[in-house]
Amino acid sequence: MGMSVIISEATDQDAEQIFKLQYLCFQSEAALYGNYRIDPLVQPLDAVRREVADDCVFVARLGDEVVGSVRGTVTEDGAAAIGKLCVHPRLQGHGIGARLLRAAESALVEQRGAKKFRLHTGHRSESVLRLYRRVGYEKVGVEEGVDGVPMVVLEKQAGAYAQTA
Repeated sequence: MGMSVIISEATDQDAEQIFKLQYLCFQSEAALYGNYRIDPLVQPLDAVRREVADDCVFVARLGDEVVGSVRGTVTEDGAAAIGKLCVHPRLQGHGIGARLLRAAESALVEQRGAKKFRLHTGHRSESVLRLYRRVGYEKVGVEEGVDGVPMVVLEKQAGAYAQTA
């Protein structure tokens, strides 16, 4: 009998696994843009540790292995900035990303009072854009990322979080 993927809040002990996972997962994004200096690939471990301590961070676990993660924090305008959603390449396409989003959205509303959700993703990241559209996000603009990659800005109202598949 196989193990189930469990979604839970990240702990301090998860930071190193999250760090390694995001490095693995964002390689394909870097290749898509020909830019290996994108934030998830150059973020230091200490910064990941700070995010786990301060932000709303969820992980997907398969046994003891962290196979997915997402982070969110509420900004001054009441929007929850969601970022660095990643799922191990061998487990993509099984709904883990949507489950991580749902957990983060729920916690950001219930624990931190988020009024809406905002995220950024690369303009060429079609599979990621499909996921976000499927769970209710709509494009509201385009911005240039700090790494020079054009980023699509998507938002969803907090009342819609329960609809995330």
